[in-house]
Amino acid sequence: MNTERVTELIRELLVEIGEDPRREGLLKTPERVARSYEFLTQGYRRNLDETVNQAVFESEANNMIIARDIEVFSLCEHHMLPFYGRCHIGYIARDKVLGVSKLARIMDLYARRLQIQERLTRQIASAIMKVVGAEGVGVVIEARHLCMVMRGVEKQNSVMTTSTVLGSFHKDAPTRMEFLQLIHRGAR
Repeated sequence: MNTERVTELIRELLVEIGEDPRREGLLKTPERVARSYEFLTQGYRRNLDETVNQAVFESEANNMIIARDIEVFSLCEHHMLPFYGRCHIGYIARDKVLGVSKLARIMDLYARRLQIQERLTRQIASAIMKVVGAEGVGVVIEARHLCMVMRGVEKQNSVMTTSTVLGSFHKDAPTRMEFLQLIHRGAR
């Protein structure tokens, strides 16, 4: 990302919305916003292999592995406003497991791009299936979208839920139900 160019574009945007970028409170805003966008869109400058970083381990485990309540933050591609919430990831290992922190890192890889929640959910599930050759994968995201809260319909308490189930999570109803029950056990 060309940070200098983005800084200048933000300065121009401030003028277009009726602000004075030379005003004391806005002097450093273009640079701060550019750095913010650089962070929030870092998923474009990363890939799955470097994210996993060889943290796939041989294992005799063939049980369900779940990481739940992982905080997720992204920007909607329609309004470039944040959506945020919780992501739950589960998979059934065959002969390989993934380092547990890598589940969150894979989620961030795709969340740190302009997104729609439906695609984000599918990308996370597909990546985990690919990396560990899982028997099945389930991903559920529950998120609040500021494009619905701050503008448009202005529905303050709306939560969008999306799920993607692959492999045995898709084919086998009891497996899918076990996953859904486990991610909601002790839910807030």
